[in-house]
Amino acid sequence: MDVINYPLIFSVAIVALASPGPATLAIAGTSMASGRKYGMVLASGVLCGSLTWSITAALGLGTLMLHNAWILETVRYVGAGYLLFMGFKAAKATLFPTDKQVSPIQVGSLAAAFRKGYALHLTNPKAILFFGSLYSIGVPANSTFAELVPVITMIGMMSTTVFLGYGWLFAVPALRRGYSRLYRVFNGLFAAVFGAVGLRLLTARLT
Repeated sequence: MDVINYPLIFSVAIVALASPGPATLAIAGTSMASGRKYGMVLASGVLCGSLTWSITAALGLGTLMLHNAWILETVRYVGAGYLLFMGFKAAKATLFPTDKQVSPIQVGSLAAAFRKGYALHLTNPKAILFFGSLYSIGVPANSTFAELVPVITMIGMMSTTVFLGYGWLFAVPALRRGYSRLYRVFNGLFAAVFGAVGLRLLTARLT
């Protein structure tokens, strides 16, 4: 491979970014429970986490982390613990509802919403693996960082569209009313997804 394969990078990235996962569910839950402003701010935190890992992979630091297993293992356990904690909160809200606005992501302020979105994506070792693989399969090994800037920009624009789009969409009044009526169903879904991904991270072998 002599040139950057933009079609391959674009197709892989859009599928991975748009697929439902902990980050997109957290954005959706926050927008439905707390409103568009909080959902968009949390989405901005997730976006910054995505850009952090994208730049890290472009600089080659992702490969360095993958070759130093203890670093990746530390991130893995922290991320799994965070997801399991959110899964526990969502399960508790499902089984013992006290407030119809309960969400697995509790945001008391806009700053807290941003921090939790950033932490959610930054502690996800799958993001390291995703971006490391993306740059490995679509970018020549001898590419300079300057040549990777357009790739980082493209992925950043895609992430912005997807994450902020989720934040805007799930604050639509009809969806918020649906959440108010079916909040136990939504929180049950959050508990299942966060718990499953957290357990998967704990038991998977990251190679």
